[in-house]
Amino acid sequence: MSDANRLSVFKTYKLYVGGKFPRSESGRVYEVTDSKGKWLANAPLSSRKDARDAVVAARKAFGGWAGATAYNRGQILYRVAEMLEGRKGQFVHEVADAEGLSKNKAAVLVEAAIDRWVWYAGWTDKIAQVTGGANPVAGPYFNLSTPEPTGVVTVLAPQDSSFLGLVSVIAPVIATGNTAVVVASERSPLPALSLGEVLATSDLPGGVVNILSGKASEMGPHLAAHQDVNAIDLTGASDDDLARELEIAAADNLKRVLRRRTEDFAETPGTDRMTAFLETKTVWHPTGSLGASGSSY
Repeated sequence: MSDANRLSVFKTYKLYVGGKFPRSESGRVYEVTDSKGKWLANAPLSSRKDARDAVVAARKAFGGWAGATAYNRGQILYRVAEMLEGRKGQFVHEVADAEGLSKNKAAVLVEAAIDRWVWYAGWTDKIAQVTGGANPVAGPYFNLSTPEPTGVVTVLAPQDSSFLGLVSVIAPVIATGNTAVVVASERSPLPALSLGEVLATSDLPGGVVNILSGKASEMGPHLAAHQDVNAIDLTGASDDDLARELEIAAADNLKRVLRRRTEDFAETPGTDRMTAFLETKTVWHPTGSLGASGSSY
């Protein structure tokens, strides 16, 4: 049969929650178009129930992921970069459509995103050396500070940087042992949903990253107020009013909040996105004849 007589087989985009690919619980979808208004696909329009399911999956995965060695987390992040390299052509196509770019410019962004995964993979077993250490004390004690992950982090992905920005906000969260509930760019969710396919076939445990598409204004308030979410990144909040609303909701259970700000994701990142969602545990350990017991706070 000639190509002219074949029906087009359109890609079905689904959510990525708990290592699986559900449709939205509500059955809703919305049209995704390119910069010229051309239809690209129907994306799932996530509901509050989808957001709750994503939090449950992230919490379930947290213990195992936080307890993994930093070296193992680095290996897994590097494996994701390997798999992205193998599917680079697909992401170039999706980013070009999403952001109205030429294929060459989109390729530069995709390659930068892959490099960003490798960059954070290299930091997993080094961030503790930067943020932790031995503290000088006047007494017969060892006093040691070590970083620990905050927990479940809601990430509102950037609206305008559909892939490089997306990777730049997800990778530091999971590199440090947190799990993530990601609300993809409402305008350009397709690269994020395709990233879920890569994560599912990598060594990343299901539930470590959960990707939702839809309206941040609909899911954001629920996630910001959710008592089992420990932190929220407001980078992709669509405006200052929404960011302020979510920040107030997050205060109810003392969530860590990374405030909305203007960023150039093409710039080499620092360590601030990793330290934003780390807690510091300090342990006092007696030396000499005081015994082997210790205390921490």
